[in-house]
Amino acid sequence: MGLDIMQEIDMIAERVIAIIAEQAMLEPGDISRDSKLGDLGIDSLGLVECIFGIEESFGITVPFNANTPDQPGFDISSVGAIIAEVEKLVARQAA
Repeated sequence: MGLDIMQEIDMIAERVIAIIAEQAMLEPGDISRDSKLGDLGIDSLGLVECIFGIEESFGITVPFNANTPDQPGFDISSVGAIIAEVEKLVARQAA
């Protein structure tokens, strides 16, 4: 039997936070869902590295263009928003 949905969501959140923490050179426990990437010291290059890490970790394609980061398609306004976007992409891929 597979993981229940809450366990899967928790695993996604943990992996996304771990990827962001590695890029920010912080401990995962130092990052909350309310954290903003800029506040964590992640610049535009760091953001791109996070996106690549997420794509590789989850086997998904993130609809994000570094040249137009404010365009709709992938909400990067906070760590929680990124987690929610990854959850949607993973669910879409599994469907």
